[in-house]
Amino acid sequence: MFTGLVEDLGTVIAVDTTADGARLTLDTPLAANLGEGDSIAVNGVCLTAVGIDGGRFGADVMHETLRRTSLGAVEAGSRVNLELALRADARLGGHIMQGHVDGVGTVAAVREDGFARVVTIAAEPSLLRYVVEKGSIAIDGISLTVARVDDAGLDVSLIPETLERTTLGGTIPGTPVNLEVDILAKYVEKLVSTA
Repeated sequence: MFTGLVEDLGTVIAVDTTADGARLTLDTPLAANLGEGDSIAVNGVCLTAVGIDGGRFGADVMHETLRRTSLGAVEAGSRVNLELALRADARLGGHIMQGHVDGVGTVAAVREDGFARVVTIAAEPSLLRYVVEKGSIAIDGISLTVARVDDAGLDVSLIPETLERTTLGGTIPGTPVNLEVDILAKYVEKLVSTA
């Protein structure tokens, strides 16, 4: 489980792709806190740390994950949002996230709004049905508040701290982003539809 509070901007050192999937090698000081088999969110995708060596770790990415997320587009030199799994004794500062990406959206527009930056994300209606104004959404593993939503997409407004500490600070129109909707909305829908 994760909170969506990014702890580091890591760097992808290598992407080794085979017929079986891909292995990412990432450089981050957070590697010192990882053990073999620990979970870590990479751009919001829950992956398992392997091959930890100093300030680096690897993560195997299976075909299902490559199909459902934007991780298939990362390459050596890419920056990624990283978050260690939530400890039971830690504060919950963002919102509860699983690291199970629901789909990929696309940055449609970016505009300045005072010291904030508004990012518009285009997404499929099948995902947007779970998104509500002032509700929570994870974009590339970042816990954010939805500022506006309609049938074509949503807006989030980013403060300078988020712009500086995450990949969204350098995003441009056309950038694919991982989206994880609030898990509670999906459970409510299932319960109501079977009642």
